[in-house]
Amino acid sequence: MTYSAKRRRAARRPLLAPYLFLTPAIVLFVLFLAVPIGYTAYLAMRRTRVSGLGLGGGSRREVFAGFDNFAAAITDGELWAGWLRVLGYGAIVLVVMLGLALLFALALDSARVRLARFGRIAIFLPYAVPGVAASLLWGFLYLPSLSPIRAVLDVDLLGATTVTYSMANVAVWGGTGFNMLVLYTALRAVPRDYYEAARLDGATETQIALRIKIPLLMPAIILTTVFSIIATIQVFTEPTTLRPFTNTISSTWSPLMKVYRDAFVTGDLYAAAATSIVIAAVSFVLAFGFLRVVRDRAFGEG
Repeated sequence: MTYSAKRRRAARRPLLAPYLFLTPAIVLFVLFLAVPIGYTAYLAMRRTRVSGLGLGGGSRREVFAGFDNFAAAITDGELWAGWLRVLGYGAIVLVVMLGLALLFALALDSARVRLARFGRIAIFLPYAVPGVAASLLWGFLYLPSLSPIRAVLDVDLLGATTVTYSMANVAVWGGTGFNMLVLYTALRAVPRDYYEAARLDGATETQIALRIKIPLLMPAIILTTVFSIIATIQVFTEPTTLRPFTNTISSTWSPLMKVYRDAFVTGDLYAAAATSIVIAAVSFVLAFGFLRVVRDRAFGEG
């Protein structure tokens, strides 16, 4: 090998280094995200064709179905009923959870607060509890025969008119701490000089929070809102875990519960795949639409 060839080979080595570092992430992305999505799209455009009585070998064949499964999913009344329930559930969760997260973040960032470290840990701790465990914990607290809440309030917390609020309470209890931590971290990144200048001008802590902190927090608030919208659309753990406690939660209460029922109860993988893609599309439209509406406030774009 000539000297010039060795120099060219040595010069190419730094160019390959970034790709070598990216290789593990690319492999994981392809194996655990791209391939499953591609296989789901494949299943969504297939169906089983039954010939004769469906008995014997070759009587059931997988054939191409085009967009028939998507059309069936979009016109499915059960799916749209699930969307309406999730819409009401999400309205409660988003307002209460993000409102409390913002309130706690502002309180912990205040110069007058005491035991701030203990407060951060106490508020964040419920997020560390797995969703299934949290739902079971609250489920037993909701049971009329066990609930200490029932002794104070004469309300059936698992009734048809209250079960949505009970599930929203589980989500708020578990998710407020994470959103609070995101907002609090963003607040700590704000230079303290802004607050000192406002205090010298005679601003109160409430005025500083409303006129300085919240406007500066807008990008973080929008980020947590987008994540919360996606998580709300994909609600599955709370209704599935609470379902054995009451007969007011159907097997298709949320869109993802319908996907689970179609795939693993009725065995219709093709309908489940098409419905899951519809859910993903709706999640993308809602999240992207929200960002389009608020991007001027968040990122200063026109």
